[in-house]
Amino acid sequence: MKSNEDERCEEANERYFSPARRDLVLCTPHMRQRGFHSTPSPSPYSSKMKVKKIFGFSISLVLINLASILERADETLLPAVYKEVSEEFNAGPTELGYLTFVMSFVQSISSPIAGVLALQYDRSTVLAVGTASWAVSTAAVGISQHIQQVAFWRAVNGFGLAIVIPVLQSFIADSYGDGSRGAGFGLFSFVSMIGRIGGGPLATIMAGKDYWGIPGWRFAFLMMASISLLIALLVHLFVVDPRKNSPVYLGSDVEAERSSLIGGGKDSLSPPSLWRDSWIAIRSVAKVKTFQIIVLQGIVGSLPWASIVFFTMWFELIGFDHKSAAGLISLFAIGCAFGSFGGGLIADWLSRYYPDSARVMCAQFSAFMGIPFSLILFVVIPQSVDYWYTYATTLFFMGLSISWCGTSANQPMFAVVVPLKHRTMIYAFDRALEGSFASFATPAVGMVTERIYGYNSKSISLANGSVQGALALSRGLLTMTVVPFGMCSLFYSPLYFVFKRDRDSARMASSKEQELEFT
Repeated sequence: MKSNEDERCEEANERYFSPARRDLVLCTPHMRQRGFHSTPSPSPYSSKMKVKKIFGFSISLVLINLASILERADETLLPAVYKEVSEEFNAGPTELGYLTFVMSFVQSISSPIAGVLALQYDRSTVLAVGTASWAVSTAAVGISQHIQQVAFWRAVNGFGLAIVIPVLQSFIADSYGDGSRGAGFGLFSFVSMIGRIGGGPLATIMAGKDYWGIPGWRFAFLMMASISLLIALLVHLFVVDPRKNSPVYLGSDVEAERSSLIGGGKDSLSPPSLWRDSWIAIRSVAKVKTFQIIVLQGIVGSLPWASIVFFTMWFELIGFDHKSAAGLISLFAIGCAFGSFGGGLIADWLSRYYPDSARVMCAQFSAFMGIPFSLILFVVIPQSVDYWYTYATTLFFMGLSISWCGTSANQPMFAVVVPLKHRTMIYAFDRALEGSFASFATPAVGMVTERIYGYNSKSISLANGSVQGALALSRGLLTMTVVPFGMCSLFYSPLYFVFKRDRDSARMASSKEQELEFT
């Protein structure tokens, strides 16, 4: 009768290796011991790697964090100026929602491209190309004269972001060990939140003025595009992909070299197949139960976050001016920044005592907290400019408590349920599947607001605010937050049973790669 370790070994063979590679290294007891009983390595980085530094900090990590800041800032630009875009193109919430939907949907379905490219090219090159793509499209939005043009360039923008985000996530996953990966993702999220804190509110403030004859909202897009192009150039020139010197990742190169020596020269060396390697990666990721469950909860859990893009417009409809609305959004973003970092730290600490369940518990708590805060925000607090401080306090603590899921559970768990070289692929497919469904949330808020709660953009004055419009929009937002938050918390439950097995299978696969390297 086969033992549990034998079964896990066979599962790792079937899930992560092609038939040609399964015979190169047998799953030995020595490998099982390394796979299941060794302590996680702190980082896959090679000690031989030469890292350029400035003032003691890695230039690569500095530029990666700058790229993440700009990515968050770019995402918040359009929602921050919804009111001005609505006036410019005479668009209602549904049409504004479609602009965000187009970007999100294209971003989602294009995300697997990042995983495919990362299998064959340096991630620094992929990151630079994606950053340049979103920079050009952001500038094009700023000079668009028709809403159809805005929609087209937002789609191009989504393609650029689709390439960038999974690559950034895999960079961070490679930089930290299992026991500190939550804090690593939390710190990364904290830093990137600077873009959300600064980008959206700054665009909202700029939208009320003209700069050298250019409307403020257009100037904000052009300025963001210029900075993004500069960062793309710097990333291309200075960022080094640490994975190039990783022995685990280079296992396929070792195999190719061995085949070449056995076969007698270059003629027998078959070049790597992009589509074959991509198909193996896609198939292995899709079989992971942990991945399936996190994607399922993410499809539902992403709906409230997609709805939040209407917050600025809602506050302005209540009657808050640009600076007041920007201040509220900044406080929410600050709360999310501290919450994501704190959630990652708490999950790391609890994982020392409950390694198989702590991250799931943290995620369920964070998702559940969205329910009471949504009710307080949209129902309990009177919709009046006199309650700015009440809104500010609620938004800060709401951001502090509902932002744990990604850094405490999703991203750290993804990093340990697949081998190293498939990390970009799993992050890419998570974005693809979750985002493609969540992208419908923004236009859904618009349709619910208009068709059920009676919002009419033509009869509402956006310049001076509208009590009726604010009430209708708040009801639409409430509908798209309370129920999804509850379902998201519930859908995490199966991870208590499947996460441990998937993690052990991935460790076995990594051990096989290392055995192949040293054989």
